[in-house]
Amino acid sequence: MSIYAKLAELGISLPPVAVPAAAYVPFVQAGNLVFLSGHIAKKDGKPWVGQLGKTMDTREAQTAARQIAIDLLGTLHAAVGDLNRVKRIVKVMSLVNSTGDFTEQHLVTNGASELIGQVFGDKGAHARSAFGVAQIPLGACVEIEMIAEVD
Repeated sequence: MSIYAKLAELGISLPPVAVPAAAYVPFVQAGNLVFLSGHIAKKDGKPWVGQLGKTMDTREAQTAARQIAIDLLGTLHAAVGDLNRVKRIVKVMSLVNSTGDFTEQHLVTNGASELIGQVFGDKGAHARSAFGVAQIPLGACVEIEMIAEVD
């Protein structure tokens, strides 16, 4: 099954690439690796603001992380022209805006990792880091970046 058929089956439409908010580009390709800049969680087109352990729970943040994964796939599509060229999702790094005593960053990040696995199957199995941080730009609850290998 093509990646686009899988996305349609999941009811997912890929968004256009977001315009960078600062001095960076949305992606860089080096050889067969495509590095995607961090994408923040958005809700209704605005930063999805929240802090885990204070104003937001794990389940809601998982939903935010899933939405970021969809945004990342839109950027990856723009970078490579065809998601069927993806040989492997290599790495996902997640930053979770959280209090010092919140310890479920890994569960929040599962919202993105699980969607990537659904879309790419075995090619979506990736290395990953999930960090708790004191703040993310614009007060967003989650920021995620990704590295993919293409043919």
